[in-house]
Amino acid sequence: MHRVGSAGNNSNSSRPRKEKRLTYVLNDSDDTKHSAGINCLAVLKSSVSDGCNYLFTGSRDGTLKRWALAEDAATCSATFESHVDWVNDTVIAGENTLVSCSSDTTLKIWNCLSDGTCTRTLRQHSDYVTCLAAAERNANVVASGGLGGEVFVWDIEAAVTPLSKSSDVMEDDCSNGINGSANSLPVSSLRPISSNNSITAHTTQCPGYVPIAAKGHKESVYALAMNDKGSLLVSGGTEKVVRVWDPRTGSKTMKLRGHTDNVRALLLDSTGRYCLSGSSDSMIRLWDLGQQRCVHSYAVHTDSVWALASTPTFTHVYSGGRDLSLYLTDLTTRESLLLCTKEHPVLQLALHDDSIWVATTDSSVHRWPAEGRNPQKVFQRGGSFLAGNLSFSRARVSLEGSTPAAVYKEPIFSIPGTPAIVQHEILNNRRHVLTKDSAGLVKLWEITRGVVVEDYGQVSFDEKKQQLFEMVSIPAWFTVDTRLGSLSVHLDTPQCFSAEMYSVDLNITGKPEDDKVNLARETLKGLLAHWMTKRRQRLGSQASANGDVLSGKDNTARSLAHSRIEVDGNAENDSMVHPPFEFSTVSPPSIISEGSQGGPWRKKITELDGTEDEKDFPWWVLDCVLNNRLPPRENTKCSFYLHPCEGTAVQILTQGKLSAPRILRINKVVNYVVEKMVLDKPIDTGSTDGSLAPGHGGQLQHSAVADGSFKSGLKPWPKPRPSVEILCNNQVLSTDMSLATVRAYIWKKPEDLVLNYRVVQGR
Repeated sequence: MHRVGSAGNNSNSSRPRKEKRLTYVLNDSDDTKHSAGINCLAVLKSSVSDGCNYLFTGSRDGTLKRWALAEDAATCSATFESHVDWVNDTVIAGENTLVSCSSDTTLKIWNCLSDGTCTRTLRQHSDYVTCLAAAERNANVVASGGLGGEVFVWDIEAAVTPLSKSSDVMEDDCSNGINGSANSLPVSSLRPISSNNSITAHTTQCPGYVPIAAKGHKESVYALAMNDKGSLLVSGGTEKVVRVWDPRTGSKTMKLRGHTDNVRALLLDSTGRYCLSGSSDSMIRLWDLGQQRCVHSYAVHTDSVWALASTPTFTHVYSGGRDLSLYLTDLTTRESLLLCTKEHPVLQLALHDDSIWVATTDSSVHRWPAEGRNPQKVFQRGGSFLAGNLSFSRARVSLEGSTPAAVYKEPIFSIPGTPAIVQHEILNNRRHVLTKDSAGLVKLWEITRGVVVEDYGQVSFDEKKQQLFEMVSIPAWFTVDTRLGSLSVHLDTPQCFSAEMYSVDLNITGKPEDDKVNLARETLKGLLAHWMTKRRQRLGSQASANGDVLSGKDNTARSLAHSRIEVDGNAENDSMVHPPFEFSTVSPPSIISEGSQGGPWRKKITELDGTEDEKDFPWWVLDCVLNNRLPPRENTKCSFYLHPCEGTAVQILTQGKLSAPRILRINKVVNYVVEKMVLDKPIDTGSTDGSLAPGHGGQLQHSAVADGSFKSGLKPWPKPRPSVEILCNNQVLSTDMSLATVRAYIWKKPEDLVLNYRVVQGR
C-alpha cells in the first residue's frame, strides 16, 4: 500500500537521515468540488426547525467539504484541508465537533461551523486510520480503528484541553479556544496564533494525554460502531470476526464468529442489544449481543457489502457495496428491494429523513429517495424478493438472470465532483505532464505554473503522448503521483535541483544569453511568493516597531556550517518570480510538507500567513528561498571528446577531454571549433561556470573558453570564418541540441561522449 512520503527518518540511527520532501497538489477547477472518490459522509441536522442542514463529505483527495443543503441543491460552504492523504471516515461528536481520520495516520478535529481550520491533530496510530465511531448521547467519546489491529477510544475533551494552566508550554500547545465538547466556543473567540507558534505545534493533542487502547485484534480493523451511551463498542476487520468491547476500559467482552471474509461495515442499535454486520462474503448478519449469537443472515448482495445504514427504529437496513447496488431489507420479514444501481461501488451511506446520501468511488455524491421514516411505503410498490440465508443462494439467483428491477431510476439530485486523474506521463521537457481523467479527458499541465495549458478533450492518450514527444534530455527533477485524484508533484533534495535551463528558452527577458535558471529554485520561489510577501510584511512591522533595520539575508534557517552548500551565484538573491513560475491565485495549489516539529500538514499557498518557519518547512526549502543556497548536487557537467571526422584533413584542435554544462547547445561547440580553427588558439577569457574546459584527468591544460563568449564583434576575424558541422555516431547534429540530448538519444553509451567535427565546403 502507498505510504505518505513526506515524513523523514527521525530516529537516532547512524544512517544518513532522509530529508523531508515538499509536495504540491495541483487544482484546475474551483475549490467547491472533490477530485476523487468519496469515502465518508456525515449529516448535521439543524437544532432549529428552519435552520440549515449540512452534509459533510470526506474524500480520497485528502479534503473534507461542508455542503449547505436546500430542498434540491447543495452549496459548498467550506473546505476542511489539513490531512495529507485519503480521508477515510468522519463522524460528528456532540453538536458541532467534526472528527476525521486518514491514511496519514492521524485523527483531526474541526469545528463543524468554522471556515475549515483544523483545531487539533491526534496522533496515536502507527498506520492508516480506516474507521471511526461516535456515541450519539456522549459527545466526548470517539473510537478509531486502523491497520495493524489498532483500536483507540478517545475522550475528545481531554485530548484537546490542557491538564493544567500552570505551564506556559502547556498553555501554548493546548489552549486554542475550541474544544471537543458539545458547547464549543464560537469561532470568533479563537486565540490568534502568535508568530513563534508553528502551524502544527499548536494543533497537536495535549502532552500527557493517551487514549484507551482496545487490544486484541491481530489484523487490520475496517469497521467500528458504538451505542448511544458510548458503553459498548464493536469492531470488525480482516480476522472475519466481530469483536465486542467495553470502551471505558478497552477490555474485550466477546467475539462473534460467522462471516467467512473481511467484516467491512457495522451498526449497533441505540441500546446496544443488536448488531448488524456487512462482509466481503456478501452477507449481512444480525447479531443478538445478549445471546452472543447470529440470529439472522441476509443474502441480498452478489459481492462485498461495504456500507450499512439503518432506520432509527432498527427495523430496516439499507446496504451497498461492490456490486454497485443499494438495497433495502426488512430485518423481520426478510423482504428485500433493489432501490437503485450505481456506476461505481458504494462506499458509505447516510440516512437523511426520507432520503439517503450515497458515496461511491466516484467524486460525485447522490441523494436518493429512501422513505426512511416509513420504509414500508417502498415495499408497497412491489418487486421485492425474499433474502436467503446462504451467500450462494443470492449468487445462484444472479446467475439465473432474475435480477430484480430497481425501484428508482434517478437520484433526487447530485453534488458533482471533478473527474479524478487516472493516467499521467511526464514529458521529456520536464515541465509538462500529460493526464487523462476518469471522464476520458486528456489535458496538458505546466507544472512550474500549476495550470492546464491545453485541454485536448476525449482523444487517445497514447497518440497524444507520441505527438508531444520531444528529443530533449533534462534530468528528472520531480516525481508525480495521482493518488489524491489530482497531480501531486514531489520535490526531494538534492535531486530536485539537478535541472537547469537557459533563461532564453523559458522566454525570460532581460537576461544574458547564457543565463541559467534552476527549475526547482524558481518553482519554490513561485510556490512561496505569497508566503514571502506575508513574511516581509510581518518582519517589516516587527522591525519598525523595534526600530531595527532588516537585513537582506535570513538567519532563521539552521546553521549550515557543517555541510557543503552551494550558493547559486548565477541568480541574484531576489524574490522576483519569473512568468514561467507564477502560480494561479484563482486555483492555487496546496503544499504538503513537514518541518522539524508536528508532522506533515497541508495548506493552500494563498493561505500561508508568513509565520511558518523551520518548524513547518524543510530547512532546505527555506535555505533555497531565503538565502539563495542550493545543496551540493551531482555533477551538472558533461564530459566529451572532440575529434575531427575520419578521413578529413581538418586540424586536430585538442587531444584532451572537454567538459561543459549538460545544457550547452551544439551551436556553442561549433563556435568553439571555429574559434580554435580561425585563431589557432583559444581566447583567454578565464574560466567561468559555463566553460568548455579542455583538460586531462581533471586537470585543465588550456585556458577555458566561456560558453557565452562567441558573440559577434568580440574580436575581429583574421581569417574567413569556416562552416563547421558536428557529428555523433556519424549523424549530423542539430545546433539546437544540448549535450545531454545528444548523449541520451544519439550516443546511447555509458562511456564519455565522442563528438566529431568537419568543415562543410561551399557555404
